[in-house]
Parts: sequence; C-alpha cells; structure tokens
Amino acid sequence: MPAALTEFSARLLAWQRQHGRHDLPWCGMRDPYRVWLSEIMLQQTQVATVRTYYARFLARFPSVDDLAAAPLDEVLALWAGLGYYTRARNLHACAQAVVALGGFPRAADALEALPGIGRSTARAIASFCFEERVSILDGNVRRVLARLLAWPHPTTSARAQKELWAHADALLPPAAADMPRYTQGLMDLGALVCTPRGPRCGECPVAALCAAQAQGRVAEFPLRAPKPQRGRREQWWLWLERESDGALWLQQRPSPGVWAGLWSLPLFDAEADLRAAVGLRTVELLPRIDHALTHFDWVLHPRQVRWSDSAPPLEVGQWVSPTDRPRYGMPAPLKKLLG
Repeated sequence: MPAALTEFSARLLAWQRQHGRHDLPWCGMRDPYRVWLSEIMLQQTQVATVRTYYARFLARFPSVDDLAAAPLDEVLALWAGLGYYTRARNLHACAQAVVALGGFPRAADALEALPGIGRSTARAIASFCFEERVSILDGNVRRVLARLLAWPHPTTSARAQKELWAHADALLPPAAADMPRYTQGLMDLGALVCTPRGPRCGECPVAALCAAQAQGRVAEFPLRAPKPQRGRREQWWLWLERESDGALWLQQRPSPGVWAGLWSLPLFDAEADLRAAVGLRTVELLPRIDHALTHFDWVLHPRQVRWSDSAPPLEVGQWVSPTDRPRYGMPAPLKKLLG
C-alpha cells in the first residue's frame, strides 16, 4: 500500500461529513435489524426502488421477531417485484435464526454465519451498529479500490478478492468510533462520485491519491472479465381461470430454481403440451413476455383458458380466488400480466 494512502480515511471521513448521503432512511441507524434489512435489499437493487420496499417492510414487520413469525408466503408476497427472491427466503430464515439466538450477534464473523449474510454485508452491519474495525468490499468499493490502485486485473476472481480485502483492511481509520461514518463514506463515494460511468473526479476527496487518475485512465478501471454467454429459455404459461369465480390455478415453484417458493401459472416447455393438458378447450393467445434474468433471457408465451369443470386439470397446484391472490407471492411478470 503506497504511503500516501494513509491519508485516505481522514479525507473520506471529512468529505462524508459535508457531502455524504444523510437523507436515506437507514443512514445513521445503529439498529442491526434495520441496517441488515437495508443491506439485503440494496444488493443488486437501486436505492430509489429500495426506499419504497424498505418502508413497506418496516410497516408490516417492525421488528425481527415480527418478520420471523410471519409465513414465508407473506414475506415473498411483500418482496414481489424486488427480484432475486433467494434474498427474501434467506431474509425469513435469517430472522428466525436471529430470534433463536436471542438477537443479532455483535461480531462480523458470527453475523456471516447467518443465512443469506455474506462477508461484506456482515462487516457492514458490524461496522455500522457495533463500530467493529472491519472493511467492506461490495461492488462499489471494488470499483473505488480498482481505480485508487489502478488494479491491473479483473476484480472478480478469487485471488483478486483476497488481495483487495487486504487493501481494504489497510485503509481503515485507526479509531473504531469512526467506523460507521467511514463505511457510509465508502458507500457514498461509490454511489455519488466514483460511479461506473462519468465519474466526478473533480469532486472526489481522494483524487490526489488515485493512481488511475494520475495515469489518466480512470475510465479503464475496473478491468472487465470476459462476459459469459447469456442463455435463452422459451416456455408457455397456462393462465387457467375458473369461470364460476375467477379463481386461477397456481403452482408453487420448486426450490432451488428460478422463482423458488413463489406461486406461478403452470409452465410448459412446448405449446403442444399445454394444449394437451386442457383438451379441446378454447385457448386464447396473449402477447409474449420477454423477461431478462441475470444469466438468461426468458421468453414466456401466455395462453388463457376458461375452465368450467369442477375437477382441476392438473395434479399439481390449487385454485386461488381473486380475494386471496394478494397473499400469494408471485413473480413481477405474472403480477403485471394479471394487472
């Protein structure tokens, strides 16, 4: 670590006091439940979206005990639209584990042992709530470090992660009492100044220490690893509606897998299979849905069928009435389809 970087934490702390984010509902919190909830929601989700979900979750689950006692289906229903549903399942399991322990552990290592809490999230909670001198290394911080050090490798490999953790540890302020502000400052720097595109280097409190800035190569960092080829999936969605009361036939998605634990219309790999399942009933073709997931593009072809018989057409699933539907966690494309 270059000697000049010993100034890093002091500069960052001074900048955060004056220019950092102080209006986010979770900023300045020392309650581990609220900090943990915000950290999980902010993973791969924009702040503007999280604000709404965060307030809604706290209104329904004001404490970790409330969240632990709720049915998983209710948690998934409230999470619907936020994406990456494994987070919601882990959130529920973690809440139950915390209640069983009698509260959140105070050390990062113990927090990391809980369901769904990774190393960086555990350290963020420990830093914000308990002033533990531990670094974080989320995507924003990796980008800041890659530019600060002109890091000559992609930041996502196991070796790079190990070395960047060591650098992040070396930058920590000496006083434990500064850890909440320092950690918030790192997050603010990556979100407001050292952004992926169009970084505001003229406003950066550590620009004079930045190797990429000195080399005139800020836009080159972090170096990118080759992107894996995206996959494509095509399936047919059976919108089966009971004529007598408007109930839908829904199936709970298996775990593990996409939308695990959520309730969905039955999926078929071929339209012929869908038509065979409903016999000679009239099948109404609806516009296709293009849904992008992290690793593949999903083409869904909805097909609507009115069902008048009392016996269900499929072995797996259940009828869900319109009044009961809000209690069932459903993926965002289905909620949009159903209106």
